[in-house]
Order: sequence, then C-alpha cells, then structure tokens
Amino acid sequence: MEILVFAILGIVVIALATAVAPKINIAGPLILVLIGIGVGLLPFVSVPQVNPDFILVGVLPPLLYSAAVALPAIEFRRDFGPIAGLSFLLVIVSSIVLAVFLMLVIPGLNPAIAVAVGAILSPTDAVATSIVKRLGVSGRVVTMLEGESLLNDATALVLLRTMVATAAITTVGSATEDAEIGVGFLPAFAWGVLVAVVIGAIVGYLNLRLRSLIGHSAANTAIGFVIPFVAYLPTEELGGSGLVAAVVAGIVTGQGSARWFTPEQRMSDEHNWRTIEVMLEGAVFLLMGLELKEIVTGNVERHDGLGTGIGVAAGALGILLVVRAAYVAVLVWAQSRRARDRQRKRLEQIGERIDAIAAGDAMPERPGGRGRRGQELSSDDPRSQRLIASGRSRIARALSDLNYYQASPLGWKHGAVIVWAGMRGVVTLAAAQTLPADTPERALLVFVAFAVAVGSLMIQGFTLPWLVRMLRLKPTGDTPLDRAEQTDLDDRLREAAASALSDPGLRRRDGRPFPDELVEFVGTKLLDPPDDETTAAARDALELRLVLIEAMRRRLNELSSGGAFSTAALRHALAELDADQLSLELRLDDEA
Repeated sequence: MEILVFAILGIVVIALATAVAPKINIAGPLILVLIGIGVGLLPFVSVPQVNPDFILVGVLPPLLYSAAVALPAIEFRRDFGPIAGLSFLLVIVSSIVLAVFLMLVIPGLNPAIAVAVGAILSPTDAVATSIVKRLGVSGRVVTMLEGESLLNDATALVLLRTMVATAAITTVGSATEDAEIGVGFLPAFAWGVLVAVVIGAIVGYLNLRLRSLIGHSAANTAIGFVIPFVAYLPTEELGGSGLVAAVVAGIVTGQGSARWFTPEQRMSDEHNWRTIEVMLEGAVFLLMGLELKEIVTGNVERHDGLGTGIGVAAGALGILLVVRAAYVAVLVWAQSRRARDRQRKRLEQIGERIDAIAAGDAMPERPGGRGRRGQELSSDDPRSQRLIASGRSRIARALSDLNYYQASPLGWKHGAVIVWAGMRGVVTLAAAQTLPADTPERALLVFVAFAVAVGSLMIQGFTLPWLVRMLRLKPTGDTPLDRAEQTDLDDRLREAAASALSDPGLRRRDGRPFPDELVEFVGTKLLDPPDDETTAAARDALELRLVLIEAMRRRLNELSSGGAFSTAALRHALAELDADQLSLELRLDDEA
C-alpha cells in the first residue's frame, strides 16, 4: 500500500512539474530533482529502497527505445562517425584518466575498480539530454548528443562488468592484471555490440511485420510496449548489450513505421510512448533527489563527513569536463574539414564520369594504364543500368550530406554546447549501486557517483540556457530554408499524385476502376475537398484521394532514402498525409 501511495503521488508530481516547467522556463527534470531532494530531507519521509536493476532493466530499455524510435535517422547516419567516437573512444579515455585520478586520491584502490568507477562516471545520460532539446540549439548538435547518450551506456556498462570481473579474479599489483584489463574489454565489447545489433535488428523487423498484421488497436499497442524488453533480455543472456539492442530495435521500428504501420498506429505510438517517456524520465529524476538523504547519511557515518566525497566528486567532474573539451575540440576541427569545396568538386567530377558512361562515352584512360572503364559498361545492358543508377544515387546522397555539413557547420560555439550539455544522470547512479557489496570504499564511491550526477545536472543544467544566450547561437525553428525545403517536398509529392492519376491501371481499393471524368476532375483540383459529399460521385472522389495519398506516401518513402530532405521535413509531410487519410476515412465511415 505504501508503494502504491508513493507511485500515485509521484505521477501527480511528475505531471504537474512537466506542465509548470515551460511557464517558469526551467527544465522539468531539474524541478523534479529539487522536489525529490526537498521531500527526501523531511524527517517523516521514508524512501523505499529501489533495486538498481529495476532502473537498468525496467526503465532504461523503454526509455532508450522510445528515444531511438524518434531519432532523426538521416542526420544520425551523417554524423555516425563523431557519435561513435563520443560513445566509445571518449568513454574509454575518460575512464582511464579518471582511474588514474581516483587511485591517486583514494590510496589502495584496486586499479580495476578505479577503471570501473571511471566507466560509471563517463557516459552522458539519455534522460539528461532532454534538457537541451528545449533550448533551440542546432538540430545537428541535439542529434549528436542524443546519439551519444543512446550508445555510450553500452560502452560504460560493458567496461564496468569487465572491470568488476577482473577485480574479482586479480589482486592489487598482480603482474597480469593490466594485460587482463586491456585484453578482456575489447572482445567483450565487440561481442556485446555484435549480438546487440543482430538481435535488435531482428526484433525490430519482426515488430514491424507482426504489428502490421494485427488490426486490433489495443492488442497492437500492448505488443509495442514489450518490444524493448524482447530485445533486451535475450541479448543480455547471450552476453551482449541489451541497451544497444533496444536502441537498434527502436531505430529499425522508427524507420519502418512509415511503410508498415497504419496512420492510427503511428499516431497511437507517438502519444503512448511520449506519455511513457515523460513518466519514466520524471520518475528517475525524482528518485535521484529522494535518495540523497540515505546516501549522504551512509557516507557521513562511514567517513566522518562529506568533505572527502565532495572533493573527489568535484575533481572527477572537472576532469570529465576537461577531457571532454579536449576531445570535442579535435572533433569540431575534424568535422570542419568535411565541408570543404574540394570534396564537392571531386564528387561532381565522379558524377560527370558516370553521366559520360550513361551517354555511351568511354572514360579517358587513367594515368598508370588502368584501362577504359567506360568501355566495360553499356547503357543498353540492364546490369550496367543498375550500376549507373546506383552510382548516381550514391553521388546524390554524398552531395546531400555535404550540403548538410555546409548548412549546419560545427564551430567552437557548438563545441562549447556539446561539452557543457554532457551531463551525467540516473545511469551513473544506478550503475554505481551495482558495485559488489564487498568493494573497498564502496560507500564513498557511490556517494562520488551521486554527487557527480546531481552536481552535473544542477550546475550544467541550470547554466546551459545562460551559456546558449551568451554565445548568441541562432535558434532553430521555422526558418525560410525550412519552409523552402517543405515546399519542395510538397511539390514532389503532388507530382507523384499527378503521376498516379495518369496511370491507366488506377483502381479503387476493391479493384474497380474510377470513372474517367472523376479522374479528370480530381486532377484539376488535386487533394482539394469536394464541395458536395452527399452523392456517390463525391464518395468516389474521397476514395480516389485515398489512393493518391497512398501513392504520395510511397513516393515519400523513396525520398526518405535519398538524403535530399531532412528527417523533420519528411516526418512533417508524413504526418500531414496521415491526418488527411484519417479525415477522409472518417468522412467515408460517416457516409456508410
């Protein structure tokens, strides 16, 4: 009964904090942390003990899955290199540097445990990145932060497990310890990622196919809720990273939903997962605040005060920021080289060579006598046509990527935001509590992790809006470029609808042909609502418009793989088509 009361009060508090946060211009997670700290310090409040496995297994998979479904996949692909570096290399470097620091300030600390604590403190939190979404910074920066927080948990948790296991079978000063630490992590990480990607992709694909066959909305939604755990549990049993599996399943589901799901399913998923995301995010931040009293009390009793823990936490947080700043500086410099004009010239030259091959002209012989490749291909050969089309598609995608890099360059201001937005959160706290009970200085280490997480959220979270204003970053939003892109996309979809109208095989959903005069009439007033919905002709017009919407959605799916349009524009167009289809179907049902 007591837990039920806490759950009810928690839901109410989370809902109110979420509603109030935009009005007072403070991120909801920060409000919930403060509320949790205040309530936890009350003498008559007893906070129930929460098993950290509940957070790692019960909360993080659906949270990461939900974020992955909504992840802008086109932009994620374009910046996968820097995201992978932030998620893997930066975590490893930060863990090693922190391990050296911890061994210096905590005498006798096992090196493997020191690396494990470094892994606990290194990853940014997927929940914490929600704070930056409302600040209007570059969408590219937000995508990189989201991608990093989705993937770096796997690196940290695999490294944590490996180091804890290493500490259990080695002794301090063992001659083989360092070798085992280095050799044990890489195979474990490679296996963990491989298993996660395979299982996550399979689960995501099966999710799309299965749910596309289930028409009952409640049953369909129920299956959607368990997908993160279906991906997580078998992956963990096979020694993989269940969190990465949940992320991969979410990405596959998000990318395939436009093709396999109905408009009702997409709309239902969006609202349902948004509700779950708000509740789970709020719960973990509220829990962080509530647990402050118990963690602080236990540390005071064992270490005669908080000075040591606070000092170690402050040093660790400072090191994290310095290492992150150094890495991001190199990353920003490297990314600036990707948008150079000479790359565009090289791509255009390759495109000209492909056009010459398509026109039947032989390519000039390359220096070194490699032969005339153009003579090996014929514009009349189907295989050659496929190769030419594939080459053109790749060049077009590469040019679109280059346009993206040039339109959204990363400068030092964006780098500053990436550094300061790298907050730690509930993953750090939950992972710290999984340290073995017999770990020396365990209470101190758990307190340090808690102090780093809460201090990071409070200091960086509250000052990040001020930093964005001080840097005078141009906020994103409905810019003329965005409207031009949307107009271009709308024109292409209307062209697809017009092309469908000219198809002699155009049929109703039941297979009957449409009257010629109706096709001609709709062609003159493409997708405009009919003036009169009471006649049979008007009903035929509604059905014809539904067929045209399906044609435009197919064209939209084709455009989504080309890279010419942003994920935001594609999703906006898909939402408009879904809304139009639902409206037309409702009007047809009313006439039935």
